[in-house]
Amino acid sequence: MTNRPIVVAGAGAIGCFVGGMLAAAGRRVALLVRPRVKTEIERFGLLLTDFDGSEKRLGAGQLALSEDPAIFHSAGIVLVTVKSADTADIADQIAQHAPQDAVVVSLQNGIGNVAVLRERLGGRRVLAGMVPFNVIAMGGGRFHRSTSGDIHVGEDPENTAAALSVAGLTVRASGDITGVQWGKLIINLNNALSALSDLPLAAQLANRDWRRLFADQMAEGLAALKAAGITPVSATPIPMRWSPALLRLPDAIFKAILGRTMKIDPEARSSMWQDLKQGRRTEIDYLQGAVIALAERNNVSVPLMRRIVALIKEAETAGNGPLRLTPQQIRGSA
Repeated sequence: MTNRPIVVAGAGAIGCFVGGMLAAAGRRVALLVRPRVKTEIERFGLLLTDFDGSEKRLGAGQLALSEDPAIFHSAGIVLVTVKSADTADIADQIAQHAPQDAVVVSLQNGIGNVAVLRERLGGRRVLAGMVPFNVIAMGGGRFHRSTSGDIHVGEDPENTAAALSVAGLTVRASGDITGVQWGKLIINLNNALSALSDLPLAAQLANRDWRRLFADQMAEGLAALKAAGITPVSATPIPMRWSPALLRLPDAIFKAILGRTMKIDPEARSSMWQDLKQGRRTEIDYLQGAVIALAERNNVSVPLMRRIVALIKEAETAGNGPLRLTPQQIRGSA
């Protein structure tokens, strides 16, 4: 497998960063991209920058670029990075063009994508993955990683995680990837708050009112998971069940704890903020929507989460970008 190309299926911000880091480490990489991204990379190359100040620059010739799914034809590993709503379509393209023995790895938000891929890929090996960091498309071929964390991929006999791990992009095998995915989803509930606030993540998390709002939403999510018998795995040393209480702490104490567990660039933004900014449909149905569905099956009340979904849908319909709401407006108390 390692002698065959790693093909990124749907290379947006995450896909271009991950694919670019693999290519910078000497791996054979191909990107299935939209015309706009292909033109941008052909013109500018790839500039991969990091929250720690490091950067890597690649010429367009250091990886293969195509808008044609036939690029899957010799793939050893396929990394799926499309939005959740596009999973079924990309699965059909992989099924048509990729070798039967290609390993397919979902590096997507949410928890339902692997089931869709397995259903449509008829016996191919499909692994779940989790990307903890944010990547911002800055334009001009630049993709900036703005938060810290290592990628996790489900364990398999061939140790695909090790095959994907390179300098600057650590990939770890996980024996409980479902728990890891649910843990990431609970953290990703903040994506909507970031999008509605129009604040950078660091500024939002520095404000206790926003953290209390996040804590209350997280508490709803954890209650829904507990009722369903699901134990989320934290991506940090802090147990997930402690997170709501920590978020409610005074600013100085919270800042000290966060600084020891996670690095956040001052300008880091959530992917949902980027979607609203660019007039795209968000993944709210695959994040809050997945928790709400779980809550309904187990008779758990999640009123705050339902209101947040309604506000994101309102912003999507208006098409004017983030709503710039306050925590009080989101709660409906202003």
